[in-house]
Amino acid sequence: MFLGEEIFNKLRLNSPPGGWFPALQDLSWCITESNLPYGDLFFSPHLKRISIRLIWSWTHTIPPPCVLSTLLSTISALPTSSLERILVHVRYSTWPWAQFKDTFSSIVLRCGPLFTEYDSPVPLSNAALEHLIQLPHLRTWRIHGPPPTYPTSYLPLGFPPLRELTLGEGAVHGWLQLLRRLEESAVITQGMTPLSKTKESLKVLNVEDTPGISIDAPSVSTIQYFRNLVHLNVGVYCYEEGEDRCIFKLNNDNVAELAMALTQLEFLFLGHPCPENTCLTTVACLVPISIHCNNLSTLGIHFNTTNIVDDFKNALEDSRFLKLLSLPRCSLKCLDVCKMPLSLDESGYKTVAEGMINIFPSLVHCEGLGRGWGKLRLSRRNLALPGALGLMCVSVSVGVPSVF
Repeated sequence: MFLGEEIFNKLRLNSPPGGWFPALQDLSWCITESNLPYGDLFFSPHLKRISIRLIWSWTHTIPPPCVLSTLLSTISALPTSSLERILVHVRYSTWPWAQFKDTFSSIVLRCGPLFTEYDSPVPLSNAALEHLIQLPHLRTWRIHGPPPTYPTSYLPLGFPPLRELTLGEGAVHGWLQLLRRLEESAVITQGMTPLSKTKESLKVLNVEDTPGISIDAPSVSTIQYFRNLVHLNVGVYCYEEGEDRCIFKLNNDNVAELAMALTQLEFLFLGHPCPENTCLTTVACLVPISIHCNNLSTLGIHFNTTNIVDDFKNALEDSRFLKLLSLPRCSLKCLDVCKMPLSLDESGYKTVAEGMINIFPSLVHCEGLGRGWGKLRLSRRNLALPGALGLMCVSVSVGVPSVF
């Protein structure tokens, strides 16, 4: 990264047969303007893992044609016979990745069955996407861009046993629709569908922030196919073209279905809770999450706080609610309230405190920037709570939001 052009020229002129690093397996390449033309000096036929980072000043603009040509040419020379992992990172999301589509598609098409991870913002051709899906040991995949296109009656895809899947901007709508189509339209053969392997293996699903997306029942019902998920992060914000708009469209029943389907969850984040207070969910949606997701330790979810005191009072007077609270509940310690508002009088805060401890006996604090949460003080002392689990004090404070 810090070698000068003179050093690189000497390396080029004096390169021994087989190159300087003939046995190199792992290469982290921070591309700079000075080392760009010399990346191939560090390539090896035994290369297994390559991490590419673009860090110099013009990464936020379209590169000059001569630079782009050199970059594409150097990357095209990447040996792939032993390649297992490709990671590409850049500081700016406006980088013109479409210009790299053909180059990276060609690289992917040359990768063999040992390949396990593709994490890159570069979109791929239909042929490259199909090739990745057919690789038997693919475990981690970050997707940008739409899925392959097929005739309505043709469903050839058999997904590999992925462990981690990330849907980036431009990929969310199309891929969720394809996954739903694969599962709902496929003819089951010996108990197998195109998603059978992935449904068993997938542990981590990330949905990156995508303008225009909604967290609604169809998208969540598709996610529920993957019943062994441990980590579900839908990291989207409520906005559209600069205007505040709540994108959380689930109701309490939808959340209950999700909780009953994904009982292995340890981390659940369904969009950054916003201040609009227009969502259909209430605090009642937290109950099935606590009861069914016993391993949950972190939660972020929208719920309407407009009538939160009445919601808790009604719940505490409901025999069905109290019966549910006799069951084991999760050990959640952090509830992310983000920007959800909370404005109550003293008695209201006490009711909310009692309700929160009933649902989440191990709750330590809420984190976020929503006004009013800093006034909430939770303590088991002087609270008549069913099923006390020995936790003596829980505090709620406002601070820096958790990083998800």
